[in-house]
Amino acid sequence: MANAHQNPAEPHPSLDRVDGRLKVTGAATYSAEYPFENLAHAVLITSTIAKGRIRTIDAKAAETAPGVLAVLSHMNSPGVPAYGSVKLPAERAPVGTAFRVFYDEFIYFSGQPVAMVVANTPEQARHAASLVHVDYESEKHQTDFEANLSKAAVATSVQRNKTSPFQDYDRGNPDAIYTAEVKIEATYTIPTQHHQPLEPHAIIAVWEADDKLTVYDKNQGVKSAQGNLAQAFKLPRENVKVNSKFIGGAFGSGIRVWPHTVAAVLAAQKVNRPVKLVLGRELMFTSVGYRPFTVQKIAIGATKDGQFTAITHEGTGQTSTYEEHLERTILATRAMYVCPNVSTRYRLLNLDVNTPTWMRGPGDATGMFALESALDELAFALSIDPLELRLRNHADSDPERHLPWSAKSLKDCYRIGAEQFGWKNRILEPQTMKADGMLVGYGMASSLYGFHRHPSKAKAVLLADGSVVVQSATMDIGPGTGTAMTQIAATMLGVNPKKIRFDLGDSGLPDAPGQNGSSTIPSVGSAVHAVCKALKIKLLTLAVAIPGSGFADVRPEDVTVKNGRLFPSADSSPGIAYTDILKHHKLTQVEVTEESKPGAERDQYSMYSFGCHFVEVHVSPVTGEVRVKRVVTCADVGKIINYKTARSQSIGGVVGGIGMALMEESAMDHRYGRYVTTDFASYHIPVHADIPQIDVFFVDQPDPYVNPIGSKGLGEIAIVGVAAAVANAVFHATGKRIRQLPITPDKLL
Repeated sequence: MANAHQNPAEPHPSLDRVDGRLKVTGAATYSAEYPFENLAHAVLITSTIAKGRIRTIDAKAAETAPGVLAVLSHMNSPGVPAYGSVKLPAERAPVGTAFRVFYDEFIYFSGQPVAMVVANTPEQARHAASLVHVDYESEKHQTDFEANLSKAAVATSVQRNKTSPFQDYDRGNPDAIYTAEVKIEATYTIPTQHHQPLEPHAIIAVWEADDKLTVYDKNQGVKSAQGNLAQAFKLPRENVKVNSKFIGGAFGSGIRVWPHTVAAVLAAQKVNRPVKLVLGRELMFTSVGYRPFTVQKIAIGATKDGQFTAITHEGTGQTSTYEEHLERTILATRAMYVCPNVSTRYRLLNLDVNTPTWMRGPGDATGMFALESALDELAFALSIDPLELRLRNHADSDPERHLPWSAKSLKDCYRIGAEQFGWKNRILEPQTMKADGMLVGYGMASSLYGFHRHPSKAKAVLLADGSVVVQSATMDIGPGTGTAMTQIAATMLGVNPKKIRFDLGDSGLPDAPGQNGSSTIPSVGSAVHAVCKALKIKLLTLAVAIPGSGFADVRPEDVTVKNGRLFPSADSSPGIAYTDILKHHKLTQVEVTEESKPGAERDQYSMYSFGCHFVEVHVSPVTGEVRVKRVVTCADVGKIINYKTARSQSIGGVVGGIGMALMEESAMDHRYGRYVTTDFASYHIPVHADIPQIDVFFVDQPDPYVNPIGSKGLGEIAIVGVAAAVANAVFHATGKRIRQLPITPDKLL
């Protein structure tokens, strides 16, 4: 229900989630829930070795099992046209090749899809899958990151691209670190972490004709998925339809078209029926990417009064043997603080694992854990308050690009956060604050994330009854995209939000980027703003043609709107209702499509979102258990469109950061190259009992340069820095610096 909600700190009321009722009543339809007659069900069979090749696949028993329609593998796949023919003799895919499902006999990682059973029911498919026997020729695999760290190298794609941001970077004197008055140096480790949204990935693939494909898929970009599938199967783009209207969380796991999606499309082609494939929780660990295992070495040099003189940041990330996945791990270090001498290095380690992908706050959540932990270590070595150290090295302009910020209110974030948290009550010396027999620690960290805006289109249709339909092929993986866009349209058009419908998640709608990189509000929000502005101008043109309307000499910039009416100015004129404009011209609707895209402002200003987190932890001196008791987070992300959904975004990011800091770790048995964390019993994520009061604040000052609505991204920055703030609080409580996440009791005892 579209009701207004307002907190005391809100300057304007927030719209309740426009899709909230659909979700809580079960009326929302997710990818696996679309009904089809004659629907077949698929189950994947995956590799039990990490490297080698398939000798034989014995599927005879499965093929004759009740209800089985087909057993699909590289031996009988219809084939993906874009893959081309298998070379003879067969060769392993070179680095830079996306995984090709059911293409040849080679095994690249444990859990790789090697076959698929398609049957009339899920139960029949699962039973038949248990009857398939795959014989392998195993080769020695390498999956242990730390044991193979010395083999890391500059990515081949970076070697070829001399302008890549991942090239070795030096500002000033790279040897300045060795002559610093005070220096700290440490290594920080983040293990593999998986997205694990509550809704598993699922797809229904339907071939409407030999050259027409429709998929209902859990993905974060229907337009990019449409293009990828059209390219893979060599179909006209307009003949591929992708639907993903409701998504139960993704956090980056739905950015790509994954092999299981292609496998389901192949299966539907093979049996000439709609095919549904739902990944079990175990397959979520090997099918849709993860945050890569990363080791970072940071050294910071400073004067005795805390002025940075040198920073070196080396990061090494994990990737597969067939693809190179690069992350922004070391990039924030170049721009976050004033420092004359900065050096960064980034390396990749190819292992026999599936390819990582972007996970909330990709790269920066990883890199800022190390950087902000190192700052805390330096503050301790200098006996300077950690917040004060950051203020002394605050960057008033971008030290990397030598450009002014488009807007930056990080100091305001520090001030608001510290005041609301009570940072002044923190005692500098660790292990000195206690409560109820527990060690108490206060920690904080900064946050930043780059600004991203992409070309986007939106369509607005004003109907004869005064209602408005706004459409764009954007996505909503949970933040409330439809709600924010409805609020933008309602404000621009002066229409009650209940009379606005926003359509998304359909590749047939106007072009929009996928939901990633905190780019949706800046990109699609700008398009909605533009199309509503264009609709007002079109209505003005129609109003001018009405005799006696009073709009003859009115300029577009002077027009005001309210309650579905157009006014020639802000005076007491009665104006004219949208419905009367359409009625006079005998129109059933007025339709406008507009595109919004960035301009030269990117070359004139450096654009980031900024923020900070303050955390209080209690640590048991007996068991080593860590409890986060309180969090205050403050963000500078330009204009806040909807406080309610923005607050929810911030809380979600903090929850993810707590999981990153204290719980999440995908453990692998390197003897077999296989994950032993395969469910929520073994892969721990925060539950309600783990989460304390989280107080969210925003500076809420429009950025005048980033886009017409003055709003920047929030989704990623909400998690960036949280893990460091928790780790810093744990050190303050215990005096023990844990540099390898997650911070578990065994590391504190």
